[in-house]
Amino acid sequence: MPGLIGKKIGMTSVFSAEGKNIPCTVIEVGPCVVTQVKTVEIDGYDAIQLGFEDKKDKHTSSGEKGHFKKAGVSPKRHLAEFKGFGNDYKLGSEITVDLFTDAGWVDVIGTSKGKGFQGVVKRHGFSGVGEVTHGQHNRLRSPGSIGAASYPAKVFKGTRMGGQMGNERVTVQNLQVIKVIPEHNILMLKGSIPGSKGSIVIIEK
Repeated sequence: MPGLIGKKIGMTSVFSAEGKNIPCTVIEVGPCVVTQVKTVEIDGYDAIQLGFEDKKDKHTSSGEKGHFKKAGVSPKRHLAEFKGFGNDYKLGSEITVDLFTDAGWVDVIGTSKGKGFQGVVKRHGFSGVGEVTHGQHNRLRSPGSIGAASYPAKVFKGTRMGGQMGNERVTVQNLQVIKVIPEHNILMLKGSIPGSKGSIVIIEK
C-alpha cells in the first residue's frame, strides 16, 4: 500500500467538535524522496523505494553513495519500499505528508519498546497460582504446571513462559487521522503507536 516513513515525536490530546478529549500521537512524516523505482520488466513487480532523513557522507558506504547518486539525491538514513504508487513518481521525486490529506484511516508499523526478560504475569497476563494462606512465600507469580510427567513427557512448543518481551515489529491497524499539518510535516493520529519518542515508523494508507 502507498505510505511514507516518519518519526514519532510524542503524544498530546485535542478536543473534538463534541467536546471530547482525544489522545493523539504526533508523527513527523517525510518529506520522503524516491531513491529507486522498481518495475515488472526488470524486478518482477512494481514498487518505489523511499528515503527519509539525510545522512553524512562519512557514514555512507561506497555502494550506498552510488545508489543515491543514481537517484540524484543526498544519502538517506532510512529506506523503505512501498507498492501501490503507480507510475506517478520518478527518481528524485519528493512525497510529503499531503499524501494522507484524504486518508481517513492508516496503518502504522514500528518497533515496540523493549522490556527485557519478563515473567508470565507481566508478559502473558497470568494471575499467578500462589496460595498466600498456606505458608508458601516465593511462588506467587510462578506459571504453575507446564505439562504432564509420564505422558507426553515433554513441554509443547508455544507454551507461554517467561522470556524476552517487546522490541519486536508491531503493526497497529485502522488508526484514525485526526489532523494533517503540511507546513510542519506533521500527522496526528488517534491513539498510540509502537515505539518510543524519536523511533522510526512506517505509515501506510
